[in-house]
Amino acid sequence: MTEETPLDQAHGLMLVDLADDTARLGFYGALADTELFVLLTDEAGSDSISPDILELDDMRYALVFDREERLSDFTKTAAPYAALPGRVIAGMLAGRKIGIGLNLGVASSSILIPPEAMDWLQEALAGAPMQSSKQIGTITGLDPRAAALIPILTDKLRFAGGLARNALLASTQGEDGSETTLLGFINAPDEAHPALARAASEALVFSGFEDQPLDVVFVRQDSDDARILAEVGTDIPLPAPPTAPKPEKVQIAPPGSDPNKPPILK
Repeated sequence: MTEETPLDQAHGLMLVDLADDTARLGFYGALADTELFVLLTDEAGSDSISPDILELDDMRYALVFDREERLSDFTKTAAPYAALPGRVIAGMLAGRKIGIGLNLGVASSSILIPPEAMDWLQEALAGAPMQSSKQIGTITGLDPRAAALIPILTDKLRFAGGLARNALLASTQGEDGSETTLLGFINAPDEAHPALARAASEALVFSGFEDQPLDVVFVRQDSDDARILAEVGTDIPLPAPPTAPKPEKVQIAPPGSDPNKPPILK
């Protein structure tokens, strides 16, 4: 049995109180972010995969595991599989009336997730990023009521090493007196804007703060807005940029590794 994984932890928190929307959303957020191993009936093709489907009580489930050794514990023998992020799997299964059998019988997070949950998850992940195009209002220190977003955004932006110099959370006040929480990314290249904005959007959805007004802006380090954010904003830690790996032989990317081009289900 492997050590407890982030999905085990999120699942355990959800089971403490099944009526706790925040814990349930946290589990689905962890599911979307986790690389999962999908059991296949055949070796993956260049652009398609054939998941092994469990049929139970007129329901269909793709069998997935959050560790390779858990898949091996389940099959008891060598078996083909594909490693895909949970968000890609949700996109594959949504609308097909196929759910997920997660870690069945091999971990504390063993659970059957129904097809309608895959539909919901895909819709939640497809939500439009919240990127502000309006002029930034008066920037002030972070409203204490928004402080709960700090650990949520920190966790969600753990992939963002090197995509921005830093990120700062503050509040703004518009000319009409309305207050909004502001997430400012400093010196983020244009090509990184969509991914960073979407991560902020997902952080709100999967933390239960989707009704919290949040503007995502991208500013240059030498701008007045960046200077003010540095003075009054709260830092959201970003991981250090990844080090460049040594040159290796070129490998073909596995099907589904591009979230914009999920593999075809056979």
